[in-house]
Amino acid sequence: MKLEKLTLVTASGEKTIDIEVARTLDEQARGLMFRTSMADTSGMLFPYAPPRELTMWMKNTYIPLDMVFIRPDGVIHRIEVRTEPLSETVIASGGPMAAVLELAGGAAERLGLKPGDRVVHPHFGGSK
Repeated sequence: MKLEKLTLVTASGEKTIDIEVARTLDEQARGLMFRTSMADTSGMLFPYAPPRELTMWMKNTYIPLDMVFIRPDGVIHRIEVRTEPLSETVIASGGPMAAVLELAGGAAERLGLKPGDRVVHPHFGGSK
């Protein structure tokens, strides 16, 4: 997957990170499985159209992740922080979402990302 840019609009300003976009079913099924590290300035976006209730899990994922559930307008609905590596516990979005952004565990806090903040990427109609 090639890297793209995604901008996080937080109370402390805009932060741009490099992301991979899991567009195909195979890419979405594999996600960040088997990786052993990830920088705070990178992530993986899982886009969905139309929006739907999303469920994720951490099977075969070796590092804790922050899962950022994003509404169709690019607004962050909720963040599941520091998910447990290798867990098969289902993590639900809590409503119809257009995407999930996975970040390294604790990165959302370090970046100042909170529910209500915005994500700018073409998937949400943004131009960045």
